[in-house]
Amino acid sequence: MKVDIFINEKAKQLCFYLRGFWNSQIAYSELELFFWDILEEWSQVEYDLAQPYSSQERTFWHLLHQMHFWDVDKLMHDEQLIDELQSCASFLEGHGVYPEDCVGIRP
Repeated sequence: MKVDIFINEKAKQLCFYLRGFWNSQIAYSELELFFWDILEEWSQVEYDLAQPYSSQERTFWHLLHQMHFWDVDKLMHDEQLIDELQSCASFLEGHGVYPEDCVGIRP
């Protein structure tokens, strides 16, 4: 699988999981399982270390990292963090502009 195909598929899922969490439809434990599933699937993607990042890929890795880094209370109640993450999700869904503070890198 190519990087861009992987990112396109998983970005949709990532946004679905986060929005489901914010709407109390998906438990935090499911977010954690999703995170580890993504990393496992990523290990099967072939790519060149010199391959440039797209803005979508940078945003995806940033959002995934933030989702895993912060605890459940911060993810659910910190308005500034939620706004940042929603901006990233909107961009990944094709509805927003590239959030320039996204510094996501491949694992």
